[in-house]
Amino acid sequence: MANYLTPILLLIGSNVFMTFAWYGHLKYTDRPLWIVIAVSWGIAFFEYCLQVPANRYGYAVYNPAQLKAIQEIITLCVFFAVSVLYLGAPIRWNHLAGFALIVVAAFLIFLD
Repeated sequence: MANYLTPILLLIGSNVFMTFAWYGHLKYTDRPLWIVIAVSWGIAFFEYCLQVPANRYGYAVYNPAQLKAIQEIITLCVFFAVSVLYLGAPIRWNHLAGFALIVVAAFLIFLD
């Protein structure tokens, strides 16, 4: 079971870092862009420290398409949480509908 769960936990951690690297600076639009880029790259380093092992370990139990599908679903969940809780952005029905279609696509990838 750990073989299946470890990549997912690592992907969750990596997506938290990446979401903040990509979107966290939106709360600080008064900062110079070059500083935001440098800080984002620093945050992204830690994302890669989790993402690469997640894919390496995950490849032992998931195929590449399944790994990508898992990563996309985790990305959407983390983005949803950061968007609402950290950035205070509303999520509308069309956002949820679009996310749901991506979940359906991921489900289809896992069918044999």
